[in-house]
Amino acid sequence: MKLNIRTQLDYRFAEPSDLLLQVEAAVIPEQRIDDAWIGLSACDNFARVAAQDGIGERLWLRVEERLTVDYRATVTIDRRSVDWRALAKIPLHQLPAEAVQYLMASRYCFSDQFETFVKSEFGQLEGGAQILAMRDWIEAHVSYVPGVSTSDTTALDTFVRRQGICRDFAHVMITLARAAGVPARIASVYALGVEPQDFHAVAEIFLSGAWHLIDATGMARDGVMATIGVGRDAADVAFLTAYGDARLHHQSVWVEAAA
Repeated sequence: MKLNIRTQLDYRFAEPSDLLLQVEAAVIPEQRIDDAWIGLSACDNFARVAAQDGIGERLWLRVEERLTVDYRATVTIDRRSVDWRALAKIPLHQLPAEAVQYLMASRYCFSDQFETFVKSEFGQLEGGAQILAMRDWIEAHVSYVPGVSTSDTTALDTFVRRQGICRDFAHVMITLARAAGVPARIASVYALGVEPQDFHAVAEIFLSGAWHLIDATGMARDGVMATIGVGRDAADVAFLTAYGDARLHHQSVWVEAAA
């Protein structure tokens, strides 16, 4: 699958500010960047730094009053769909070092508070079958409602309210998987079929020795998602982190299948 992607951002600042920007599709084995271009307004500083786990890059910027971003890319996705029921949970003592941190509770994912629920609700299943059951439970019990959550909303908040947006769905999925002893992290992606179109958040689960994308909202399939970056939760994959007062004037994300 080949995707055409375009992102436009326009922010204003009351004073000179440092920014961390992450909007470019990552160069990883399961996706190829066929063409890419990023245009930025004038910056006092521009530097590329590796993002979490070396997946993708962040841009360190310093701006005076305004930042505009125009990013365009064509990405070929070479990620094959998997049979989740055939995927096995890796014994904890055999996990690779990179996966261990994704067993732990994090800022938005209090997985240690869900162990009893996970054992009673999903304890009869293992591996990919258990993850699918969690995904189905979230889709059945949580409603996609824009505007009901904030940057402070945790997986526990969403579990109680039963409403949220994509990052909230991802946080619950991650939390349940970790509570079952399965490493899970968040992935920021561009995805075909997402409504409303935006930077999309999904979970990535470590089973059978590899990471696998899964969208608890049910809107996107793994073969139509282009990864931007990964992290413990949404705090690690924000498309813009501003160290100063940022005011949004315009934001748009556009993804379509390339001819």
